[in-house]
Amino acid sequence: MIRAILAVAWAVLFLIVSMPVHLIYLLIGRRSTAARDRFMQAWVKVGFRVVLFLCGVRVTVKGRENIPKDRACVYYANHRSIFDVIAAYTCLPAPTGVLAKQELGRIPLLNIMMKDIYCLFLDRSSAEKGLETIMQAIDIVKSGVSYMVYPEGTRNREEGTLLPFHTGSFKIALRAQAPIVPLTIVNTGDIFDSHKPFVKPQHVILDFGGPIETKTIRPADRKKLPGEVRDIIAETYERDRAEL
Repeated sequence: MIRAILAVAWAVLFLIVSMPVHLIYLLIGRRSTAARDRFMQAWVKVGFRVVLFLCGVRVTVKGRENIPKDRACVYYANHRSIFDVIAAYTCLPAPTGVLAKQELGRIPLLNIMMKDIYCLFLDRSSAEKGLETIMQAIDIVKSGVSYMVYPEGTRNREEGTLLPFHTGSFKIALRAQAPIVPLTIVNTGDIFDSHKPFVKPQHVILDFGGPIETKTIRPADRKKLPGEVRDIIAETYERDRAEL
């Protein structure tokens, strides 16, 4: 319980301090968008790394060489816990946004910081609004910003399984003609979700798979893409889980 209290206290303090940091972000942006993005993502990484430290989470990263260095990509990851974002974001190059659920956009202070790092909030209750958000994400990726997407659409409540992958989220990579990087996240559910409200130290594995080019995918094969990415993540999950 002490770890959970410390993590929450730090999160609140971090969000409060992020408000003057937001002003610095705006000032830097007047001179350089790239410098502004690097600054804010570095700041967010500091906050997330402290959370991981307070919770006793150790992260092993595999396949870092699979992250494209010269262009934006879209990471498609399994989703078990809020710690998926916290752990993964510390390893992603700037700039990278996250496709998040709409409810997070209603949290004061947090929504400002998330918008600063190109996060978009998906309204799952409206197909029309959801499509609008997807189209915004496509434009952002085309502009050179990578994105992290959870194609299951919601957190999976059962460790070791995957929900079906929604095909709509793959429009982001396909229409932006950006490479897809499968991201397998292992063991985040055991940090908090499996035994709320307690936080327990865990070893988490992040495994970046080889990039899948979307420019050369034939229209007939596009429908198979969600299943293929899901299979890659499922196989990688089983292999990495066995190492823990």
